[in-house]
Amino acid sequence: MGNRELKARIGQLLRQDDFQNALETIRSIPGRQAVNPLFSLFYSGDEAIRWRAVTAMGAVVGHMADSAMESARVVMRRLMWNLNDESGGIGWGSPEAMGEITAVHAGLAGEFASILISYINPDGNFLEHELLQRGSLWGVGRLAHARPLLAKPATPFLTAFFDSPDPYLRGTAIWAAAPILNDTMRPLIRTRLSDTAPLRLYRQMQIMETTVGNLAKAALANNAL
Repeated sequence: MGNRELKARIGQLLRQDDFQNALETIRSIPGRQAVNPLFSLFYSGDEAIRWRAVTAMGAVVGHMADSAMESARVVMRRLMWNLNDESGGIGWGSPEAMGEITAVHAGLAGEFASILISYINPDGNFLEHELLQRGSLWGVGRLAHARPLLAKPATPFLTAFFDSPDPYLRGTAIWAAAPILNDTMRPLIRTRLSDTAPLRLYRQMQIMETTVGNLAKAALANNAL
């Protein structure tokens, strides 16, 4: 099957109502064949397809790492290159995919979690583009909800987004912080309990409508002292 046909096939699978079953089918495709179509689907005009492609990339690369770790590392380096100014591209979906992959595979998380966190660190590889910042915060949040100990170094960088003019940055940062809250973050998040700004957040393989305030309430409830 050629790359174009495989992209169409994977695109069809990502549109299936039974996404869990579709993921199993995608995972059965040789990883090196599935990766390129998934990269291209990060640029889909359909928001749901973009997010499902991120989830599928995590499944494919995590499965690949179990038998061919170096091949999985090559994919991670490609995601990093996409976020490099020298790449000449924008890198849509790359920080999200890094977050998904590090959430599903412990070995890759151990190697690449610090690099993922560096994208929200002003003294690291900070991403200036606001839409990429949304993606990097989601990626850090995905890691934090799956592997909080590895995500703890992100805590000083997340707080800077709690007052962002962009509700997507505020809300996603608060969601990302929920599993790793500390005494500095809690009072800052309390100030957002009445923040009714809406946003859409991809969780549990679904796009959910919520508000910054609802995410603040959930974060504090899950970490109440």
